[in-house]
Amino acid sequence: MAQPISFEQIDRYQAALAKDSASKALSKATQNVGPDQAARGPLNDKAIKPAFSLELSTGAVTNQKQSGRCWLFSELNTMRHFAGEKLGLKDLEFSQAFLAFYDRIEKANLFLEHVIELKTASPTEDRTLAELLKQPDGDGGQFDNAPALIEKYGIVPKSVMPETYNSSKTNEVNSVLNLKLRQAAAAIQKAAQAGQDDDALRALKQQQLSEIYRVVAYAYGNPPASFDFSYRDDKNNFHEDRGLTPKTFYEKYVGWDLSQFVLLVADPRPTKQYYQAYTLPSQNTVVGGRPIIFVNVPREDLQAMAISQLQAGAAVWFGNDVGQDVDRDTGTLTGGLYDYSTLFGFDVTMPLADRFATREAAVTHAMTLTGVNLDNGQPTRWKVENSWGKERGNDGYYVADQDWFEKYAYEVAIRKDLLSEKILAATQTTPIALAAWDELN
Repeated sequence: MAQPISFEQIDRYQAALAKDSASKALSKATQNVGPDQAARGPLNDKAIKPAFSLELSTGAVTNQKQSGRCWLFSELNTMRHFAGEKLGLKDLEFSQAFLAFYDRIEKANLFLEHVIELKTASPTEDRTLAELLKQPDGDGGQFDNAPALIEKYGIVPKSVMPETYNSSKTNEVNSVLNLKLRQAAAAIQKAAQAGQDDDALRALKQQQLSEIYRVVAYAYGNPPASFDFSYRDDKNNFHEDRGLTPKTFYEKYVGWDLSQFVLLVADPRPTKQYYQAYTLPSQNTVVGGRPIIFVNVPREDLQAMAISQLQAGAAVWFGNDVGQDVDRDTGTLTGGLYDYSTLFGFDVTMPLADRFATREAAVTHAMTLTGVNLDNGQPTRWKVENSWGKERGNDGYYVADQDWFEKYAYEVAIRKDLLSEKILAATQTTPIALAAWDELN
């Protein structure tokens, strides 16, 4: 039986606090400025110095503004640097709104397919359905979602499909889409309970998708089927390429075989095997397209592969927990920046496996690694291209010290030709499917 808190306990807690001579000063500091500023340590100038022994050529940063599209921005950032160098166009930017448009449609379709599959389930009894109903169509995503969209739809320059109010600030359209999809889920379940078969349910799904398409088209605008690409290169030479489709544009100006990129994750929990592939069926947003597959590896492998890709001249997409130990004004990611243990007088640190198991650790953001400082072959700090605009950090670029990288960088996307033989062999293992509520979702 659960035990209540007694007034005797409260008295003991207050007496123990009164015996701590520093508690009054620390209490005042915490009340005045909050626990972050009260616990914040000094920034180490050496660790945050924006200079790197290995640094890729990049341009101006992008800005996702008030949206959850970091996974798209970071993927397109790795491509735009490559294509921009090839074209002599330093600040080339691809349209994030174009892919976000199709992402919302694909997510709606996947959600309704799940509802049809679980048509007799109740969210109070079925954990999968309850998890899916939390957010049927948000604008967050996983690494493999971006290649799946690009393989199906291609890409376009940002000038061809620019940002709208809704692509830059997604909370309103998120609310409308989630409302509409929950309504659609209820309609499908009622039709199933009335005895309609799957063909009838999918006909109902098509009707719902038509209405969802209208919402997305109003919010983002209709994407182009073909377009002309005009630009002046860095030497002021004019170029024009007419009659492109999004897929031919991608093939001509980027041309990467996206199947050659593998997502590596470093999850140390005993429930996750090293050198084993995993998949997330609940997040395979492009039905019939590329699924989410990642290989779990020890942290030292993840780090070594990231360095290898930078040494090969390619940027690295990486998933992380950017809200931890970050100073946004200086663009600094410093492990242990906020020392809550010293402030409160007890240890609040946790091993990474425990942090994942208790949901303290989470992949909340994606950014791009564009440099690293190596000292005798060992990394000391990393250059990070964020997608939060140029106002903070070093013109929008952040510096992560090695302690932060080890604690909060959890995923990297690496080319197959750079993988070790052991990791490459692991990509051929049968992927283990994870539940919709798994911590890595």
